[in-house]
Amino acid sequence: MTAPIRFPRFFVTSPAPCPYLEGRTERKVFTELSGANSDELNEALGRIGFRRSQTVAYRPSCLDCNACVSVRLIADEFRASSSQKRNLKQNGDLEASECRPWATEEQFELLQRYLAVRHPGGGMATMEDTDYADMIEHTPVSSQVIEYREPTDGNGKGRLVAACLTDYQGDGLSMIYSFYDPSHEGRSGLGNYIILDHIRRAAQMGLPYVYLGYWVNGSDRMQYKVRYRPMERLTRDGWERMGNDEQSRLIAAATAPRTPATREPRPSKDGNRVTSEVEQ
Repeated sequence: MTAPIRFPRFFVTSPAPCPYLEGRTERKVFTELSGANSDELNEALGRIGFRRSQTVAYRPSCLDCNACVSVRLIADEFRASSSQKRNLKQNGDLEASECRPWATEEQFELLQRYLAVRHPGGGMATMEDTDYADMIEHTPVSSQVIEYREPTDGNGKGRLVAACLTDYQGDGLSMIYSFYDPSHEGRSGLGNYIILDHIRRAAQMGLPYVYLGYWVNGSDRMQYKVRYRPMERLTRDGWERMGNDEQSRLIAAATAPRTPATREPRPSKDGNRVTSEVEQ
């Protein structure tokens, strides 16, 4: 893909502790997204493994590690597993609305509840409402916040239980950041449902892919991404489809019971803020 833009300037961050693999360091290469051709640049970079965070496109550039692998789902070939079908049935009454990328107090309160349970003590735990507004509103590309609400009797809006900041690209939907009510009684798997709904949306829109960001083999909290298939991963030779046998082994490992003592702690999803990542 060629974009009618001047070649961007790239920069590299200083090494920092890896938020996914203990004992390792991370480094990122990034560039600014600005100007009239931001959508084209963001899409071109997305196809070679970059992710967006506000007005920055970045990708890992670690000196001694390549564990972070860009992955995307093939929307029109997706077939839900038995557990995914149950999830769709359980949460199928939720009403989804595409909203302009404008931060609301209701969204921020939901995010705070999410962070308190899923990422206590993480880098985003001290996020203020102005920080959240920056995350949502500082977008130079085509973005929407998809809100998921419980149904009502017609009087007003239903209870907000989940939301996702999503970029719209020519070849798919890129899930930038999702959050939800982690303590909702009677509704489980809301994080999974957001992904399933994005797969359905992409297929209905005729878009081939849903971009999930980075899959990190060896990081327990990133293994949920392999549960969706068919999946493609970015290699040195371009995007390649993950084999069924390999993905079946990874799914079995990801769904194997773990004791609390062996569970990986959950740091912030965004590490040092020059990342954004969808999580279950």
